[in-house]
Amino acid sequence: MPDYDAVIVGSGPNGLAAAITLARCGQKVIVLEANKNIGGGTRTTEVTLPGFHHDICSAVHPLGVASPFYRDLPLADFGLEWIQPPLSVAHPLDDGRTPFLSLSLEESSASLGVDCQTYLSWMTPLVESWTAIMEDILGPLPLPPKHPFKLARFGISAIQSARRLAKRRFGDEPAQALIAGLAGHGMLPLEKLTTASIALVLGMLAHAVGWPIAKGGSQAISHSMGAYLQSLGGEIITGYEVASLEDLPESRLVFLDVTPRQVVQICRSRLSTRYIQRLEKYRYGPGVCKVDYALGGSIPWKSKICSQAGTVHLGGTFEEISAAENAVWLGEHPEKPFVLLAQQSLFDASRAPGLLHTAWAYCHVPHDSNQDVSERITSQIERFAPGFRELILSKNVYTAVEIQAYNPNYVGGDINGGVQDWRQLYSRPVPSLTPYRMPLRGFYICSSSTPPGGGVHGMCGYHAARIGLKE
Repeated sequence: MPDYDAVIVGSGPNGLAAAITLARCGQKVIVLEANKNIGGGTRTTEVTLPGFHHDICSAVHPLGVASPFYRDLPLADFGLEWIQPPLSVAHPLDDGRTPFLSLSLEESSASLGVDCQTYLSWMTPLVESWTAIMEDILGPLPLPPKHPFKLARFGISAIQSARRLAKRRFGDEPAQALIAGLAGHGMLPLEKLTTASIALVLGMLAHAVGWPIAKGGSQAISHSMGAYLQSLGGEIITGYEVASLEDLPESRLVFLDVTPRQVVQICRSRLSTRYIQRLEKYRYGPGVCKVDYALGGSIPWKSKICSQAGTVHLGGTFEEISAAENAVWLGEHPEKPFVLLAQQSLFDASRAPGLLHTAWAYCHVPHDSNQDVSERITSQIERFAPGFRELILSKNVYTAVEIQAYNPNYVGGDINGGVQDWRQLYSRPVPSLTPYRMPLRGFYICSSSTPPGGGVHGMCGYHAARIGLKE
C-alpha cells in the first residue's frame, strides 16, 4: 500500500488548495516544499531593514476574497485577517485629476468626471452579478456556464482589447487611464484581446469585495491555509526539493504546483516525447523588476487621494501606459514604465516599526531580463510624489532573473505562470478537455499554468484535485 493517497509538490496557493480539497475528502496528503517557508507567491520577509516586513510577490488580494474556494474555507479561525483600505486603487494624472475605485460605486464613478454616468450604468449590473460571474470565469472549461445570461453580459464588454473598451466607451482621460492601469496587471499590450476582461474583473471586484491586504503580510494567507490543512491531518515538509520522480514518496496521486518547465524536468523519464514537445512550446510572458522600500515616512503624494489607496497605478495617461507595455512586449525597457505600487503599512502598522513605512512596487520588463530598473521605478513614484526619494532608508531589488531564482515558478520573471492571451487563457498548459491531467497515470498539474491562470485564488489546485478525486 502507498504511504499517502496524494503527494503535492509545491506549497503555493494552488498546491495548498489541492491539498486541502483532498484532505477535506478524507485523503491522506503530504505537501513537499523546496523553500524553508510555505507560500510560493504569498511570502513575507525582512529584505531591507529589521522590522520592515515586505510581501515578496503578491500583496493585494481581490481574488483572495472573491474566490469561491477561499470563501468556503474557515481561514479566519486560523489567523487570517483581511484589511480593507478606504480606496482599492488610485490613478494620479499629471494634471491633478485622480480617478479611483472603492467599494462605493457611486463615489468611484464621481471621480471620473464627464464619464461618471457612463461608468455607473455600465458597471452596476456587473457588480450586482459578481458572484455568478466569478463562479463561471474561475470555473474550468469546457463545462457549460452555470449562469449563461449573466456571463454573456460580462462577455459583451470583456471580449475585446482594453484599448477598444477605453476609447469607445469613455470620452475623457481619467476613465481611459483607469482602464489602462487595470488592464496593465495582465502583462500584455493593451491591444490584445483578453486585456479588457482583466480590467473588467479587477474593476468589478473593487466595488464588490475591495482589494484587501492580509494583516501581517501575504504570508498570513499561506500560514492559515497550512494550519487548516494540518488540522485536517495533512502533512507539510519544507526544505525538501523534488528534482525527479525518485524523490517522491509512494502515493496514489501526485499534484505538481509547478510550471511546464519544471514538469518536464521532474517527469522527463516517464513522459512521451510528444507530450514533452507540447509542454516545451508553452509560452512564458514578460518578467518583473520588483523593488521593496523601507521609508522614513509615508509617501508624499501630490494628490492626497492616493494616501487612502492600498494600490496606486503610476503611468499617466492611457497612451503612456500602452506605449510602456508595448515596449516591454517588444523586448525593450521603457524609460517611463507602468508601475504598480502598494503601501500596506498605511493600513497595517505591523509592517514597519514606529512611524516608518514600507512600499512595494514593480514594473514589467522583458522576459529573462537581468537589468535593474529600480531607478526608473523610483522616478515614476517621484513624478507623482515629490520628495519620495529623500524618504528611502533602504531598498531591495529583484530583477526578473533574480525573481526566478527566488521562485523557479516565475520563469524568466513571469509571475503569471505563462502568457494569458486568448491562445493560453484556458488551453494551458496544453489544449485539452482536462488540461490538469498528465498522460501519466495519477499525475496532475495544479499550478497557475492551468486554468483559470494567475492570481491568489486557489482555483487551479481545487479543480485539479476534484478531477483527481473523480478519477
